[in-house]
Amino acid sequence: MRRKFRRIRLSKVKLAQSFYQRQNVVQIAKELIGKVLVTSVNGLLTSGVIVETEAYSYKERGCHAYRGLTGRNKVMFEPGGVAYVYLCYGIHQMVNVVTNQRWKADAVLIRALRPLEGQDVMIGRTRASSVKKITSGPGKLTRAMGIGQNHNGLSLQGNEIWIEDRNVQVPRAGIADSTRIGIDYAGDDARLPWRFSLKGSEWVSK
Repeated sequence: MRRKFRRIRLSKVKLAQSFYQRQNVVQIAKELIGKVLVTSVNGLLTSGVIVETEAYSYKERGCHAYRGLTGRNKVMFEPGGVAYVYLCYGIHQMVNVVTNQRWKADAVLIRALRPLEGQDVMIGRTRASSVKKITSGPGKLTRAMGIGQNHNGLSLQGNEIWIEDRNVQVPRAGIADSTRIGIDYAGDDARLPWRFSLKGSEWVSK
């Protein structure tokens, strides 16, 4: 006999500042898998489940903060819990979550999402023909979510960009780890297994 399941309304709880201000950026990057990134831009709400992240520590050469404070990376030196958005190759906006304490410039790059709310808005922003693969990469997801330089330095406790815990449990066995992408310049640090992705997700970047 076919079992009937009740639809459960998931809670939408904004992650607390304390979540971001812990010292282990690798652990935070893992725990962000399954959380939901949300933006409200010009009254348009969009969101997506985080399915891929990369961790960066100021102590290793893959990180923008490795050589110290600059005009570009100064947001990374703020207390954890703000967005760090930078332009990559002069084309793509990349959104990161700053973690750790002030002056300990760690961050987590959000690499891919599974779209939830506002899929029609995402399609319009990207001029895509469908929602398929529209957020399966760090440059793609910022365009779809309306994230730009105006979000750089914004608190993740605000009402423009934030991350929610919707009580979706992702087991450790469901998360794959691998090396980060596009940081060959980092030498031995490029081989750190600090890229995390949700196993089996079609939205993970290629």
